[in-house]
Amino acid sequence: MIGKTLKYMRKSKNLKQDVLAKTIGISQQNLSRYENEQRIVSFDTIEKIAKTCDYEIYFIHSKTKEKFKVDDLKRKDI
Repeated sequence: MIGKTLKYMRKSKNLKQDVLAKTIGISQQNLSRYENEQRIVSFDTIEKIAKTCDYEIYFIHSKTKEKFKVDDLKRKDI
């Protein structure tokens, strides 16, 4: 499922795999494997793809419906 989402985001910005891959610092082969779900993609890479394609990642609490972005998270133990 995540592979289709990554591909959708890339295509929505009319980016070719090699261009997006170079922009975020991975190989085109790895991006292809992520999109085809042949390799597990890290959250960091998902976040880079989303930001490059002008998308934001939100987390929504299932009970309270509270919504927050990744950028809103701050580590309290640092």
